[in-house]
Amino acid sequence: MSEHAERAPIACPSCSPEQETVHELLTVGGGTATVRCTECGHTHKAPLDSEDTVEPTVVVSQEGDSFTASVEMPADEDVQTGEEFILETEEVIMQVRVTDIEVGPEERVTRTTAGEVETFWTRAVDNVSVPITVHPRDGEGDGTRSLDLQLPGDEEFIIGETYEFGDEEFEVEGIHVREDAIERYDFQKLGHEGDTVLAKDVKRVYGVDKSSKAWSAW
Repeated sequence: MSEHAERAPIACPSCSPEQETVHELLTVGGGTATVRCTECGHTHKAPLDSEDTVEPTVVVSQEGDSFTASVEMPADEDVQTGEEFILETEEVIMQVRVTDIEVGPEERVTRTTAGEVETFWTRAVDNVSVPITVHPRDGEGDGTRSLDLQLPGDEEFIIGETYEFGDEEFEVEGIHVREDAIERYDFQKLGHEGDTVLAKDVKRVYGVDKSSKAWSAW
């Protein structure tokens, strides 16, 4: 779950079946890990020592709904709020971001090791709902209106750029960043041309109406 993949010595069935090489730990689940050999790039499954792993509860918030799952990981892995990981269940595979870490009844921390975690509180970030406030250009049009766009989490919003979604067209003039993503940006409220925010990090986008129904072209 950290920015840099965990590494472990594991025999590679492709290039070194008789000796261990350094592997990157990609995902964990069902008592096994998906790993990638740093020598040849081969990706394969490897068994985990169950004594060294834990399986805390994961509560996922998605579009106003929530569901509960679990995730298996090394007990000594460092975890913190704001981090993201891939959650695999029988029904879905999704990317989630940790918003809170519960280590005991009503006891929450921002950083700990996985072995101390009872529950991860998370939100889905592979597909997100982005609220947009659009106001008329130079006082023209029918007034301010709100949009709610469903977008991939990695969609970029750039201040000064014009975006078109269906019949809606607007130029981004300001972006309010979500609290769980503030560390990724200089400020929580951005307004300089060229400032870029990923959709999964957006609390609200503010734009100037450019749609044909709001004002006349040149």
